[in-house]
Amino acid sequence: MNKESRQLRVGILGCGPISQAAHFESCRKAHNAELYAICDQAEDLVSRMALIHEPRVTYLDYDQMLADPQVEAVIVAVADQFHVEAARKALAAGKHVLMEKPLGVSVEECEELREQVRESGLVLQVGNMKRFDPGIAFARRFIRQEMGQMLALKAWYCDSTYRYEETNNLQPILVTSAQARRPAGNPKADKSRYYLLGHGSHLVDTARFLGGQIMSVQARHVEKFGAYCWFVAVEFADGSVGHLDLTVAVRMDWHEGFQVYGEYGSVIGKTYNPWYLRSSDVECFSVRDDQYHRILGEDAHFYKLQVEG
Repeated sequence: MNKESRQLRVGILGCGPISQAAHFESCRKAHNAELYAICDQAEDLVSRMALIHEPRVTYLDYDQMLADPQVEAVIVAVADQFHVEAARKALAAGKHVLMEKPLGVSVEECEELREQVRESGLVLQVGNMKRFDPGIAFARRFIRQEMGQMLALKAWYCDSTYRYEETNNLQPILVTSAQARRPAGNPKADKSRYYLLGHGSHLVDTARFLGGQIMSVQARHVEKFGAYCWFVAVEFADGSVGHLDLTVAVRMDWHEGFQVYGEYGSVIGKTYNPWYLRSSDVECFSVRDDQYHRILGEDAHFYKLQVEG
C-alpha cells in the first residue's frame, strides 16, 4: 500500500456500522489520506475501534475534535437526522466535509447548508460512492466524449430480499453500543421516506451523474406485501427523457443498473451489491467502430476512492 508524503488528516465522526464497514478502512488504505482521529460519544465503541484501526487521537466530544488544528477534513457518519448539524459545525471550524448520504432530512436544512458551503470556500462532498465505481465512471466518459446527444436513460435500483444475508457474509462483524447517540423515535418507521432517502438518493444521483440535471419528475408509487415500488418519469436539461425504478425489495438477486441511448452509441450497465467492492459491468457500443467497449481490472474500492477524490 503506497502512501503519499502529503496526506489529508481526516477525523471521522461516528464509530457505528458504516464507519466500521467502510470509512475506517478507506482512510487507512487511501494513498493521500490518513485516519488521524475518530470521535463518538460511546466510549466503548471508540476504545474498540481505536485498537483495531489505530488513529493518532480519539475523542468523545465532537467540538474537541473540531478544535484540533491537525484535523483538516471530517467524515460525518452519524444518523441522518444529525448530518446537517454536524456538517455546519465542521464548516464553521474550517474543515472540509465528506458527508454520508443523504445530505439531510429536509430541503430547507440542505439549502441552508449549501449557502454556508458557498460562503466558506470549503469542500463538502456527499458520499455518493457510486460515482467512484470505475464502470460507472467509464460510462460517464463515453457518454460525455463519444455518444453524442442523449435520447433516453433508464436506471433501476432494486434491493433484494436476500441482501442482508449477503451483507452479513461480506462485512466485518459490526459492533454497536448502548451509549451511542440516537435520534428520537424510530426514523425507519416511515418506510417510504426511509427508502427514498437511503436508496433513492443513489438512484437519482447515478441518473444525474450520467444524464445531467433533472428538470421535471412524475412519479407513481405502490405498496404491496411489504414491498415498495416507485416508477419515475423524468426529463433532463437537454430534453432527453428517462425512467427510474426504485423497488425495495425484489424477490430475486440484487438488481441495479442503467441503459443509455445516444446519437453515436448506447450504454448498458449492471451494478452489484456494494459490499462486493466490484466494478459495475459496463458495455459501451460505438457506431464509430461498430464495437462494444468495456473496462476491466480497475480498483473498485469506491469508498476508498471517494476519500482519495
